[in-house]
Amino acid sequence: MASAKIATLVIRTIAKPISTQLKRQAKDVQYYLHLLSRHERFRNFCVSLAQLMYRTEVRLRTGILGEPAKHIRPLSETKAIDSGANALAEGFLFSVAAALIVGESYRTSRNQSKRRDDVDEKLDRLENKVSGLVTELGSWQERWEEERKRNDDLARVLSRVVDIGIKGGILSEVEALRPNFQEEVNRGQRNSEEDRD
Repeated sequence: MASAKIATLVIRTIAKPISTQLKRQAKDVQYYLHLLSRHERFRNFCVSLAQLMYRTEVRLRTGILGEPAKHIRPLSETKAIDSGANALAEGFLFSVAAALIVGESYRTSRNQSKRRDDVDEKLDRLENKVSGLVTELGSWQERWEEERKRNDDLARVLSRVVDIGIKGGILSEVEALRPNFQEEVNRGQRNSEEDRD
């Protein structure tokens, strides 16, 4: 962005001396008299441009004032060269400025379009992630429901077993088996100690 602004400034800076050179070459009558054959077309172009501008200006002025356009005397060659050179120089500066403005607006619109495309792409990615997370959340909710049902079923079974055990005297049977179980555990520990020795 800064490089584009620097380039614009450089082009404007270079355009001014070029415009001055155009003006000087068109105005320098002695220079043209010396090299008449070489720059005759350029000089004639400046003169005809100035005469056209002068005639148009006089017609517009008389039209606005409501006067009829009478015979319009042409400008003298010196005034025509001077006016044509100024018009060329100003036209050159105007065209350079217009080209820079059009180029800058094109570059800006291209950058905005690129930025908009990037934002659209990021939004699409985020929408895909959100839809993926919603799908995953749905599957986790289904699994959670299954686990909750399974947990409820196990809690009912365990509650039923405890009720049956308390009512049926299963606890007394477990207590009766406990000393035999402890004796088996102690025997297993002694055997493993003997095997180590």
